[in-house]
Amino acid sequence: MRNFNAILVTGGAGFIGSHVVRKLLSNRPKTKVVNLDALTYAGNLENLRDVESNPRYTFVKGDIQDAALIERLFVEYTFDAVVHLAAESHVDRSIENPMAFLETNILGTATLLNAARSAWANSTGDRCFYHISTDEVYGSLGAKGLFTEETPYDPRSPYSSSKASSDHLVRAWHHTYGLPVVISNCSNNYGAYQFPEKLIPLMIRNIRDERPLPIYGDGINVRDWLWVEDHASAIDVILHEGAEGRTYNIGGLNEWKNIDLVHELIRLVDMALKRTEGSSRKLITFVKDRAGHDFRYAIDASRIESELGWKPSITFEQGLAATVEWYLNNGEWLDSVTSGTYQQYYDTMYGNRG
Repeated sequence: MRNFNAILVTGGAGFIGSHVVRKLLSNRPKTKVVNLDALTYAGNLENLRDVESNPRYTFVKGDIQDAALIERLFVEYTFDAVVHLAAESHVDRSIENPMAFLETNILGTATLLNAARSAWANSTGDRCFYHISTDEVYGSLGAKGLFTEETPYDPRSPYSSSKASSDHLVRAWHHTYGLPVVISNCSNNYGAYQFPEKLIPLMIRNIRDERPLPIYGDGINVRDWLWVEDHASAIDVILHEGAEGRTYNIGGLNEWKNIDLVHELIRLVDMALKRTEGSSRKLITFVKDRAGHDFRYAIDASRIESELGWKPSITFEQGLAATVEWYLNNGEWLDSVTSGTYQQYYDTMYGNRG
């Protein structure tokens, strides 16, 4: 069991990052958490309103490519751990603007690795650079089989290629410089506070507003879904107990075709809004398939279960129902994110501070 005094969480204002920040503050009462986020379109400080007054929590606005800033933060806060979540992560955006993904996901990761290596060169005690990656680095599965930690990399999009590159950099810094690292590759996350360009919150919002429900191709692409709260718990366990240099795959242990998932979301939202069951199916609109669209992802999470005792705490059906309820009960958040007005929150809270 490792123990840390100060943890740098990159991308902590994002969807997964905000849950991780909250989990670390809750589970590790003696640990300080510094959230470094550039507050691009998916970074939202409103996700962390409930912890912003916690004396063990600090927010810093900044870019992971800013080497001088990163080095200064290591000196100021003497981090003994990094949880690296900051990344451009939407496949469609990577197809439109691949260079932004290479800059953030590759160069940004290298900047963090160099800073940690320098800061920890002569240090003693527990240290860990934890890099969070994706199952998309493994490519596309056929109808059978699962991704394991030994599955060869075969990324198919600019996004997954940039994440695969960053994974390789982390392993290189471990083998070349002895930097203490762990890596995890996760399946598709879902839950509260997810930016509504992603499938589940997009569909919930559009069903609510009776807008078209765009589905790529014929909707038979398969994904393994992981509740974000369970992912945050897995990250906490891996950070503190995972073997140095080890990779852990984190999955939700369930697979759904996109079209079946949309039908279930229609059922849940229609029921919650007291509409005729299935009435929103007329909104389904099949659109041209995405370039290089991977057919199926599915994770074998047996290593993290057998070595660290982690497994999902709820079923997908339970998590999906809770997620639908959260978005419908937090329509103001959903609308502010969609309109972009949430970005004013930083100026309100931090704009006049030194």
